[in-house]
Amino acid sequence: MGFHAQLERSWAASSSMLCVGLDPDPARMPTSLEGAPDAIERFCRAIVDATADLVCAFKPQIAYFASQREEAALERICTYIRETYPDVTLILDAKRGDIGSTAEHYAREAFGRYSAHAVTVNPYLGTDSVKPFFHHTGDGGGGVIALCRTSNPGGDDFQSLVTADEHGGKPVYMHVAERVANEWSQLGDCGLVVGATYPEELAEVRGAAPGIPFLVPGVGAQGGDAATVVEHGTNAARSGLMVSSSRAVLYASSGEDFAVAARAEAQRTAASLTISANRT
Repeated sequence: MGFHAQLERSWAASSSMLCVGLDPDPARMPTSLEGAPDAIERFCRAIVDATADLVCAFKPQIAYFASQREEAALERICTYIRETYPDVTLILDAKRGDIGSTAEHYAREAFGRYSAHAVTVNPYLGTDSVKPFFHHTGDGGGGVIALCRTSNPGGDDFQSLVTADEHGGKPVYMHVAERVANEWSQLGDCGLVVGATYPEELAEVRGAAPGIPFLVPGVGAQGGDAATVVEHGTNAARSGLMVSSSRAVLYASSGEDFAVAARAEAQRTAASLTISANRT
């Protein structure tokens, strides 16, 4: 099953467009897990178990695991999600981008080692740098989610630069959106990363890529509003989004009730991300 089919399955099963990011920060770990050698794995599993029925996707950020030498724990967490919650889409947030031969190994990492359905990529190196990812549908993955208009303020440095063309020019992020929607989508299952912190630009990208699912970071701790994202980013069927909340859910409490608090925050956010009953 490819990324798009898996995502449709997830939306149908959960009636939710919430994606919970798994970003385990040792400085913010619940007090009940302080000093535990398996704290990261126990923390992430508890969050997954508490929220799995409320989400369409989980999105582990590889850097939070790699910096702590916890790649083996990430493997086990990914396997746990795939085996225990098969209706949930698994996205590896890695933002990979390199020449084709190296990209092939990044693809093996994402879809082989971590069993992801999709991986985030940096489009800066162009089409040949993403082609290897599309060849891994046999691993149950093969989905490519390209950075387009990111949620951080520094995204303006390059993404908003206007390039001249016969129509007067457009920002770089729109070139990315159009290339992914019109060309990369012919190679395999694609998505776009578009930040919740720029709702007008989110709507602009949706106009250029009406059939592409969006991964939307920036809700919660970064200030993005869930209801505004639905208004500006959903497709014609009032669906099409994976709205990511990480810190607001993960660290809703630092006490022993952290999983209960995480569920309550996930419920609150998911309620603002209702999928239309008329979705086809």
